[in-house]
Amino acid sequence: MPISGKKAIKILEENGFAVSRQKGSHVVLTKKLVNGKKIVVVPVHKELKRGTLRSIAAMSELNKSKFGL
Repeated sequence: MPISGKKAIKILEENGFAVSRQKGSHVVLTKKLVNGKKIVVVPVHKELKRGTLRSIAAMSELNKSKFGL
């Protein structure tokens, strides 16, 4: 099942990330940690490719299954 950029953002927000800014079609989300912060960039497209979803999962350190992989 393809996931849109908006759906990926919603998944990240449910896991502690917050939208910090947007430039064009890319949204930057951050999550504050004890020793710094984690940054994830998500393109707002109708359908994200599998490689892009894998990259988002790796940057966020969330399980790939949350993104349907």
